[in-house]
Amino acid sequence: MELNSPLDGEHLRLRIAVVLMFVALLFLAGALWRVQVVQGSEHAERLDKQSIRRVRLPGLRGVIRDRHGELLADNRPGYCMALYVEELRQAGRWDRTIEEIERVINELSGVMGVRPDVSRDDVRTHIRRRLPLPFLAWRDLPPEALARWAESGVSFPGVDIHIEPLREYPRGTLAAHVLGYVGRARLEHDEDDPYHFYMPDMQGKFGVERSFDARLAGVAGGRLIRVDASGFKYNEVAEREPQMGEDIRLTLDARLQELAETLLVGQRGAVVMVDARNGDVLVMASSPTFNPTSIRSRTALQALNQDPDKPLFNRAISGQYPPGSTFKPLVAIAALENGGITADTHYPCPGYFALGGVRFRCWRRSGHGSIGMRKSIEQSCNTYFCQLGLKCGYDRIYHMADAFGFGHRTGVALNFEARGLLPNDSWKRATLKDGWRSGDTCNVSIGQGAILATPLQMALFAAAIGNSGQVYTPRIVTDPWEEGNLAQKMAWSASTMDTVRGGMFDVIEAETGTGRRARIAGVSMGGKTGTAEYGPREARKKHAWMIAFAPFEATRYGVAIILEDADSGGRDAAPRIAKLMACAFNSTPVFPDPAAEAAPPAVAAGTVTL
Repeated sequence: MELNSPLDGEHLRLRIAVVLMFVALLFLAGALWRVQVVQGSEHAERLDKQSIRRVRLPGLRGVIRDRHGELLADNRPGYCMALYVEELRQAGRWDRTIEEIERVINELSGVMGVRPDVSRDDVRTHIRRRLPLPFLAWRDLPPEALARWAESGVSFPGVDIHIEPLREYPRGTLAAHVLGYVGRARLEHDEDDPYHFYMPDMQGKFGVERSFDARLAGVAGGRLIRVDASGFKYNEVAEREPQMGEDIRLTLDARLQELAETLLVGQRGAVVMVDARNGDVLVMASSPTFNPTSIRSRTALQALNQDPDKPLFNRAISGQYPPGSTFKPLVAIAALENGGITADTHYPCPGYFALGGVRFRCWRRSGHGSIGMRKSIEQSCNTYFCQLGLKCGYDRIYHMADAFGFGHRTGVALNFEARGLLPNDSWKRATLKDGWRSGDTCNVSIGQGAILATPLQMALFAAAIGNSGQVYTPRIVTDPWEEGNLAQKMAWSASTMDTVRGGMFDVIEAETGTGRRARIAGVSMGGKTGTAEYGPREARKKHAWMIAFAPFEATRYGVAIILEDADSGGRDAAPRIAKLMACAFNSTPVFPDPAAEAAPPAVAAGTVTL
């Protein structure tokens, strides 16, 4: 084909260019169709993986109530001041954004009248690790600060109120050692964990909050947020609401608990009351105490830990004390059951018992004369029990105490329970590099020497004597499927119980009983006082004890009280037992004024008083 003119050649080249452009457009359209339609879902999924972030929202804790339904631990909204970094970011270096955040925080501080809770390092750490989340400059703001912010009229772009759940204890210090407290959970990431960011949960750190944390903790929720290439949030995609944890009902009786704590005000010590029919813990008071609501920071916790009175120390289960004369009923049981002793066995009491060159003094310096088993319990005669322990032999005492549970944890569902100490020859050789001696037997027979017990152990002991030998694992949380866990049924004979219980009845109900100030109107009780000495011989101090059970014939309650650095069980502990039992039975103490009667004189030397 010949071209007639140059113009025909130009037309040909133009047609070829148009065809090539059309082919290129077709190719581009096909490529776009393949990318956007055929592979569109794949690319969208990749985009979501790059821009969607999952945020874990904390679950809500279940509430805690007493046995009658009174609220002891709850949740409340905590109002926080949140700064949204994506709205405050500045062009250029990160330091400019950090400076802008600090400027806003300082301005907010002036408006609200509250000092900032955070530092520049906190801001920097938040940007590095949790950029898409709101930065909480203040937590749990008081209503006054919120009101000043709302009424200021100043506009704060990128600032808003953020609400987080906080644990609240509406009764303040009531049952603090049982309830415990919570703190922020550590953020532990699992390989299968689908979350990118965490809003920290409340986690039990002490008491029931810790022991039953798995039941109280709620089910976490989640939130999907979309972030841009810089990591800033610009949209929320979806949210799943957190769920509440299980509610828990304690065995505690808030009315009795409150009274027990009142009885300990100004005094280091503990009170424990258990239900003798099933082991339910009705009262567990320890003094001094603390307010769990106030533990919001590491600083607050550190201040409590550094307090010399140890308010966080639960003396009811962690305190280990020589039981003093409250241990004598067990010695009597061991002797009557296995030691060839009868209720009619008498020993002379000239006011002391001499063993070699050592004298174990009785509280009555003039002595009790010839005294029998029941009267020796009523009068808490040291001389009698030193002779009884030697006659019985320490092995029998040790095995009886061990079978009951002394020297072992009771199994209560609380952390940091102590075992106490039930010494023997092996223990002494390993610890003191010396063998067991007769003087050791005399000391333990009157509740002194190396033996140690907790107030909870002594309350269970009192309950077991009241119910004729049934020892329950103490229960602190009620469960509908559990009616009481019988841990041990002591094979104590009826005659043994008649003698020991009779002596403990006389301790309270007889006019000469050492625990007569524990008497209440209309309800008979059994009990035992004790004043245990401790410390170096030249500077001896005393703890005042009393255990009791009531009613005498059909026991419902076992009680133990320990008062550190007090005078005597009969003078200091017994009147408090009377007030607690009177409240439990809607009765009144027979001796409302502890000063109305003179107590037997305390021992100046020796090992134990009443």
